[in-house]
Amino acid sequence: MAGGPASAALHAAPALDVAHVSHRFGARAALSDVSITVERGRFMALLGPNGAGKTTLFSVITRLYTNQDGRVSIFGHGLDREPSRALAHLGVVFQARTLDTDLTVAQNLLYHASLHGIARKAAKRRIDALLDRVGLAERRDDKVRTLSGGQSRRIEIARSLVHGPSLLLLDEPTVGLDLESRADIVGIVRALVREEGLSVLWATHIFEEIEAQDDAVVLHRGSIVARGRAGTIGGGEESLEAAFRRLVAEPRDGARQAA
Repeated sequence: MAGGPASAALHAAPALDVAHVSHRFGARAALSDVSITVERGRFMALLGPNGAGKTTLFSVITRLYTNQDGRVSIFGHGLDREPSRALAHLGVVFQARTLDTDLTVAQNLLYHASLHGIARKAAKRRIDALLDRVGLAERRDDKVRTLSGGQSRRIEIARSLVHGPSLLLLDEPTVGLDLESRADIVGIVRALVREEGLSVLWATHIFEEIEAQDDAVVLHRGSIVARGRAGTIGGGEESLEAAFRRLVAEPRDGARQAA
């Protein structure tokens, strides 16, 4: 029977619901009671200094790590009970470069499509459309090692979308790139949100990539220390960058000893 309360709940569920997630490495708490909700069709910025726990959180969401407390759901599918259904909705661009540089662009994308069980003919059509989307159709048959860093990142975005996910996670996708390449990548992802309703969780520490209307969370030492629209994190009295630096500032030795 189609429809019903369960079906309605799935259609109303957010793209990503991270509820009270904690994760430890031995005695060290990498994440402590973290809750994040990415609404459908929204761009959310995940801000945090190095070591804040951003990559650990991504590893939990992608099931590279099994979280020790809490729950993760993707479009209403719990990662603990329905991992295949949950992950089918998810595309990921990791911080580390993961393309095979000895293969061509097309070979990299076709291999990824085969992992998702996509027939070769359908995969080729999908890949051609994605290469057009990221502006690199003419590099289809070039080996990845001939691409610039920004071009490689665009191909990784295309690869993450081969299986048609509705939620995209990007972990510091523009680190090490020049201004023009960064702007290209941000523009591509924002166009996907605007034109195709893609939901995005974008981890970064580059404030220029964030717009005032974006949803934003600030992660520090494994805990959420602020959340809201990016333009209001500072209470309207300071910039996002100033608010961030205040929120993650470490006490000076004298203040720490006096505390």
